[in-house]
Amino acid sequence: MLKVCEIFLSIQGESSYSGLPCIFIRLSGCNLNCKWCDSRYHVDVKAEMSITEIMETIAEYKPVNLVEITGGEPLLQEDTAKFIDTLTEIGYQVLLETNGSLPIAQLSPQVINIVDVKCPSSGHEDSFLRENIIYLDPEKDEIKFVIADRKDYDFAQEFIMYNNLWSYNILFSVVFGRLEPKELVQWIIEDRLEVRFQLQMHKYIWEPKKRGV
Repeated sequence: MLKVCEIFLSIQGESSYSGLPCIFIRLSGCNLNCKWCDSRYHVDVKAEMSITEIMETIAEYKPVNLVEITGGEPLLQEDTAKFIDTLTEIGYQVLLETNGSLPIAQLSPQVINIVDVKCPSSGHEDSFLRENIIYLDPEKDEIKFVIADRKDYDFAQEFIMYNNLWSYNILFSVVFGRLEPKELVQWIIEDRLEVRFQLQMHKYIWEPKKRGV
């Protein structure tokens, strides 16, 4: 059984998959308490659902086959890995958004891991489980930094260099409302960083705090 906060169909607002129709499955609960978390409602448990029940629910959104499992922190729940296996086995393309503090070694090689490295402004800069780097595939997985200020930006650069991650898909985005996007873009341009800048597209399409989008 999985504790589910919400399931909905929307447009993928982040990552290199942004702009594509996507089924979102937000699981409840998190092991961190980031200062700028924009989904604190992840603590809500709308329902406890079996994998079969979730599969029946998302079947209503066919032919969309891109699925994101997010949270909170989805890897807190022991059935998440099995759920990912079920999705990939029947042909869904699965994105897993994880905060990087829990092991990903047990996950299907077909899942696309979008791993968040917490910067100092989050209050959890030491939370990243470094052994996860071993299990990231530079051909498909993505590493995300959410940046609120120059200290976060410098931290992200140092993390990438120290761990030799330049060959990976690196995402830089701003903490919404804390850092102007053009300022982060200017830093990236000045330093010639080979990273992908991204906006949270859904926050520009809808009201920023709107749920279910």
